[in-house]
Amino acid sequence: MTISCAWRGPFTDDELNLLHAEGFGHPVLEIGWSARLHRHSLGWVCARQSGDLVGFVNVAWDGGLHAFLLDTVVAGARHRTGVGRELVAAAVAGARAAGCEWLHVDFEERLRPFYVEACGFDPTEAGLVRL
Repeated sequence: MTISCAWRGPFTDDELNLLHAEGFGHPVLEIGWSARLHRHSLGWVCARQSGDLVGFVNVAWDGGLHAFLLDTVVAGARHRTGVGRELVAAAVAGARAAGCEWLHVDFEERLRPFYVEACGFDPTEAGLVRL
């Protein structure tokens, strides 16, 4: 089955809440994703297979040259099939087309092979404060 990735692709809050719950291991929440993303994001990428939402990534930004990947998630049955790599490639293309010069991503060490080796990010040092 073919996976299609769409920059600023359509989605419903319900299907994105289900995908997030599965991907991040929490109960299904009632987040108004559509309003949130339209208000705060440069864009997002939806991956679909046979009409089902099987992947998603949010591209936040500073309104200028820097964009940031957030909430990269792929349905469990599609892990290690290239969906995540396609999501990120579409996010890179979307941020580049919008005139961004940098795309940042923070990740856990276990995800280094995905982001650095599979997606081509250069490793950098960063800082984080838990609020």
